Amino acid sequence: MYAITIPEPGGPEALVWDEVPDPVAGEGEVLVEVVAGAVNRADILQRQGFYNPPPGASPYPGLECSGRVVAVGTGVSGWAVGDEVCALLAGGGYAEKVAVPAGQLLPVPRGVDVKTAAALPEVVCTVWSNVFMVAHLRPGETLLVHGGSSGIGTMAIQLAKAVGAKVAVTAGTKEKLERCAELGADILVNYREQDFVEEVRKATDGAGADVILDNMGAKYLDRNVQALAVNGRLAIIGMQGGIKAELNIATLLTKRAAISATSLRARPVEEKAAIVAAVREHVWPLLDAGHVRPVVDRELPMSEAAAAHRVVEESGHVGKVLLVTP
Repeated sequence: MYAITIPEPGGPEALVWDEVPDPVAGEGEVLVEVVAGAVNRADILQRQGFYNPPPGASPYPGLECSGRVVAVGTGVSGWAVGDEVCALLAGGGYAEKVAVPAGQLLPVPRGVDVKTAAALPEVVCTVWSNVFMVAHLRPGETLLVHGGSSGIGTMAIQLAKAVGAKVAVTAGTKEKLERCAELGADILVNYREQDFVEEVRKATDGAGADVILDNMGAKYLDRNVQALAVNGRLAIIGMQGGIKAELNIATLLTKRAAISATSLRARPVEEKAAIVAAVREHVWPLLDAGHVRPVVDRELPMSEAAAAHRVVEESGHVGKVLLVTP
């Protein structure tokens, strides 16, 4: 098969479409013929040499894909050759085939084509596990999403609205904020021109955000704590704004607030399976009914992964950028 390899870390040009050995479905695994994969920030970090796959995972980038089952390993039930699926991966999505633990497979939702389904697994699992399983967002509460027009942001808006929450977002352009509003965002903050702490307080009568989903890390830590409501929960899922910051613990104590920080890729298979099962139970019915939908910015051939990485690094996209196999 062919896959995107990274002979040496570097810029987008480091991604090479090359012939590699076919993977084999081991015990408890399913072999998927990939129709499409999707680009995530973690893939860019891996390309740069900063985020290696966990032990035993595929060396090729790609944390999610969609396609069709072509082989089923021993000990697997519930899946058969020919099933259309999408999958959460520890790596290997930028390839024509990938072996996946059966617990990390999801059926393609009704009304979503198999190619577009590649935009779902990583973002849905990230949002559901952090915003709902860890931070316990409830109806009537306010969620602040940084990077509202990203793949994760566009899904977080929709899921929060689906459970009856109010949603605030930050984004860097009027056009991106308009797209967030179309998905249901209530409070729109242009981070280049406005202070999200002030805007969220103003829109919530001084209360602040009950839950914040943050991809920035250090740069926003202090202001995120300021923006939290009493009993608020800050969920950190990224470090685009750095890894070290000072924290005013007195403010945290005064607000009786909590901070969590999670990653998905390196979790044990059992934990990923539990998240995928929760997503299938709670989110898939919303997708099947059309209440929530994947947002895709564009599709590019998988062999042109370098161009796709440039698009994501320039942050000009809304939603997901897909890589489609030949």
